[in-house]
Amino acid sequence: MAPASALRFPKTVCVMDASGTLAASLTDRLLQRGYTVHAATVRPGELKRLSGDENNKRLKVFAWDPYDFESIVDALSGCSGLFYSFEHQRPSYDELAAEEEVRAAHNVLEACARTETMERVVFTSSITAVVWSENRKSTADIDERRWSNPTFCRKFKLWHALAKTVSEKTAWALAMDRGVDMVSINAGLLMGPDLSLSSPYLKGAAEMYEDGTLVAVDLKYLVDAHVCVYESPSAYGRYLCFNHVISSPEDALHFAHVLSPDMPSSSEDLRLSKQRIQNRKLNKLMMEISSGEIL
Repeated sequence: MAPASALRFPKTVCVMDASGTLAASLTDRLLQRGYTVHAATVRPGELKRLSGDENNKRLKVFAWDPYDFESIVDALSGCSGLFYSFEHQRPSYDELAAEEEVRAAHNVLEACARTETMERVVFTSSITAVVWSENRKSTADIDERRWSNPTFCRKFKLWHALAKTVSEKTAWALAMDRGVDMVSINAGLLMGPDLSLSSPYLKGAAEMYEDGTLVAVDLKYLVDAHVCVYESPSAYGRYLCFNHVISSPEDALHFAHVLSPDMPSSSEDLRLSKQRIQNRKLNKLMMEISSGEIL
């Protein structure tokens, strides 16, 4: 990836909620690329040490409440970009989680619309906002044009999918209405040491495997994708982001052991599933960036 100085950057950007796993790594990457970063978090005292220097003069930490409009406006002041991801404070997802995410997304996008310096918003969503609907098996390929159906999600209590779907739809509606330049990253399951069977993303994992839509993403690749869609002038719309597809019994067994090392080592009941979800749009953009076609 080209250095930020080779582009029309670096500038001042905001990362919300900067204490999450993705956002903390993204903040570190942006600082390394020369950006000034407003790290907005509900837990400013717990913000991870970034770039090896707690006193980094380009890092400014803001106490942020997604339901306090003024705290959002304060964090965004002077920023040309926002990287937004929502970290739930509740222990588990339920229907109320969707309402909270919608309120937060509305507040954040409205604040962006009122920030005169704002040039682009990168909204982190999920593959679960794409793959769930009654007719999901009827389409050969699933890509960024597909949306999960909220009624279907409520019916089967897919609360993570519901929250990500309705909050992303809310963000897109407000962005289009208020003229905010927004792109979204719909991420697969984030791999890492904190991953466990309790992840709300995994509700319906067996069905996703059968449907050929069970995908995951490494942290570094996900951070690269966020920087890529922010820095590329040609980026637009939604981007599905994953670099692992779990579609064979061997893949599924390895994945199960990552989630739970004590899980029985047998794949006899599993069959090969055909990958039906595609991320060609993001792959094309990242290849253009890496080859220097977009500067």
